[in-house]
Amino acid sequence: MNAKIFALTGAVLLSACAVGPDYQRPSAAAPAAFKEAPQGEAGWFPAAPADTLDRGPWWELFGDAQLNALVSQVEVSNQNVAAAVAAYAQARALVAQQRATLFPSITADGSARRSGGNGAVTTGNSLSASLGASWEADVWGGLRRGVESAQASAQASDADLAAARLSAQGELATNYFSLRDADLELGLLRSTVEAYDRALTITQNRYNAGIAPRTDVLQAQTQLANARADLSSLTNTRAQLEHAIAVLIGKAPAEFALAPANWNMAVPAVPLVVPSELLQRRPDIASAERAVAAANANIGVQRSAYFPSIGLSASYGNAASRVGDLFNASTALWSLGVSVAQTVFDAGATRARVAGAEAARDASVARYRQTVLTAFQAVEDQLSATRALAEQAGLRRAASEAADLTEQQLLNRYQAGQVSYTDVVTAQASALSARRTLAQLAASRQAAAIALIQALGGGWHQPR
Repeated sequence: MNAKIFALTGAVLLSACAVGPDYQRPSAAAPAAFKEAPQGEAGWFPAAPADTLDRGPWWELFGDAQLNALVSQVEVSNQNVAAAVAAYAQARALVAQQRATLFPSITADGSARRSGGNGAVTTGNSLSASLGASWEADVWGGLRRGVESAQASAQASDADLAAARLSAQGELATNYFSLRDADLELGLLRSTVEAYDRALTITQNRYNAGIAPRTDVLQAQTQLANARADLSSLTNTRAQLEHAIAVLIGKAPAEFALAPANWNMAVPAVPLVVPSELLQRRPDIASAERAVAAANANIGVQRSAYFPSIGLSASYGNAASRVGDLFNASTALWSLGVSVAQTVFDAGATRARVAGAEAARDASVARYRQTVLTAFQAVEDQLSATRALAEQAGLRRAASEAADLTEQQLLNRYQAGQVSYTDVVTAQASALSARRTLAQLAASRQAAAIALIQALGGGWHQPR
């Protein structure tokens, strides 16, 4: 009998196969090159692909020691990243849990009982101990498909962790440069307030001397009040950016302060990848692709319900009235068994579950392809923005310099009585606007570089 059972078991294992379709990475159309890619520009070079490679500290390209120190805290203190780390640990635990179903489970039981009573002839002991094992043979591969699904889900969770880390790093860098822009603009506004205050004094003196009308004084007062209001508003903006940075590094805003400092306006040259390599680099694409693999494996899990489940069981134990006799061979009891279970009729429930799994796989394929298209769009958008902002830099600088000269000349001419104060006010407003626009452009160029780095998957490695 034992030989027959083991022969059956061997036959079952030899015939084991995995039901459901084998996974193939879904196709996604990738252009040969990016439409907005710069042609022949220095500083652009291909990057080595592979999503699994460490992307390196991309933020160090900006050459800002304070930024480097802040980003390093995101890894250990940002709560969104911490949640993603925990989710990945949970996914890995589920893989281990699913893999455990491939192996037998072993149980041990023991009991001791003493019985008797007023009406009993004798009072006695009853002792037992047993060791049992059970195993569901993965004949049709349903359990293995479950392991495949769990592994793919864990890999998707790992990619989600990389995406959360990249998002937090990029947001922090963008906020940091916006704060440095606010520092620069605050300096411009303070200087402007001082200049407007001097202009008001000049205008007041001219009015007191009967040279200028009172409207000149009123215009100067208005100009000064507006500049002070802008200063107050920008101070609030700077405070909110500081609060946002504090939260990104896992601190309460009250526990964090960032002193004004010189701003390195350098915009790094960002290496560019070809579109086909982008599919291997972006964590969101990696996550979407792994979700397809998990959904594909789940089809096999559901299809395995069409076939009978085969279980093997074995037990060995002893029963006696005394502890000394409990492990004697004469009191041993053993058993071996094979069980087969098959659903005969379920009104199409299994077929519906398989169809649902196939539809879920198709939906995940569509989401993967949409993620790829969105990634291409993000790169094209940031390439276009990077080029446009670079073209604006020289023009904005020239406009600011011209506005400064116009302001000074009109102020001199006003003091000589050659122009009205309205002309001075207009020139001052234009000069301040040009200065602030130039500062904002520098922050926008750095933000575009950060967004391009994120769109390219968070960094690169040069070929070695």
